[in-house]
Amino acid sequence: MTDVGRTVEHDETSRRYALVEDGEQLTIADYRLEPDGVTAVFHHTVTQPARRSEGLAAELVRAAMDDVRRRGWRVVATCWYVDGFLQDHPEYADLRAT
Repeated sequence: MTDVGRTVEHDETSRRYALVEDGEQLTIADYRLEPDGVTAVFHHTVTQPARRSEGLAAELVRAAMDDVRRRGWRVVATCWYVDGFLQDHPEYADLRAT
């Protein structure tokens, strides 16, 4: 999961995905894993103010959703950005928890 020297890191302990460039977190997406062990509630996404409007959050959320799919998890999006991303990208509609 890389683009132009950027990588996506998943910290399972902190329940966070991060888009990293040269060791610096540009964008993060935090989630909590529900007790069922398969539902990830994405509740917070933030991008460094100086780097907004570069599509970084979309890059991160796409990579996170791909990882969620590989893990067999479902998604609840309480974060407005993740919710909007899922609405705009129907290829991830199957990930939404019902």
